Amino acid sequence: MIEKVNAAKLAIELVKDGMVLGIGSGSTVEIFLNLLGKRIREESLEVYGVPSSYQSHIAAVRNGIRVVDLFSYEELDLCVDGADQVDSKLNCIKGGGAAMTREKIIASASRRVVIIVDESKLSEKLNKPVPVEVLPFAYGFVKRELSKICKINLREGKGKVGPIITDNGNFLLDCNFGVIDKPDELEKYLNSIPGVIENGLFPSRLIDSVIVGKKNSANLLS
Repeated sequence: MIEKVNAAKLAIELVKDGMVLGIGSGSTVEIFLNLLGKRIREESLEVYGVPSSYQSHIAAVRNGIRVVDLFSYEELDLCVDGADQVDSKLNCIKGGGAAMTREKIIASASRRVVIIVDESKLSEKLNKPVPVEVLPFAYGFVKRELSKICKINLREGKGKVGPIITDNGNFLLDCNFGVIDKPDELEKYLNSIPGVIENGLFPSRLIDSVIVGKKNSANLLS
């Protein structure tokens, strides 16, 4: 936990009064939002935010962030998000919380994208399963196409029967490709399959910096 806190503390220093943030999802982002809420209360900051999920929306409201959307703000100042894995070139895998489609949209809409993680998320190369969001209508076809190149698992809910449904109303396939040598190419290929909405590969072209939290400090990689 302290590693995540240290990463979030360094990210907080990037937030200025009047900024419009892209807000990612996950446990480290929630710590970031809680710390930002403390700054908002103590310094009377005015901060706006576009959340990527219901989880981050609720946390943003709780911490005094003025929730807005991409209708009002077409470009965001700063996106802060977490990741499930980060390789040595700052390519990321995201989507453990099923929010990667909206996360990729707000990252693409932001002037600067900062990923905050603890050091356990670092790896020389990406090798975790990649979440792929799929239109339910296209599930059978997409499953057939992806089965040609990877092992697939339809993500199922806990506390409910059947598959997880994303905030966008779609299914999630967790796709195991083994070691991913060319994440940029794989990301583009996955999105070329009809019925695929988005995938959890965030190539380094989308990422400006990664903040890595450690027990006694945090480092910014770029």
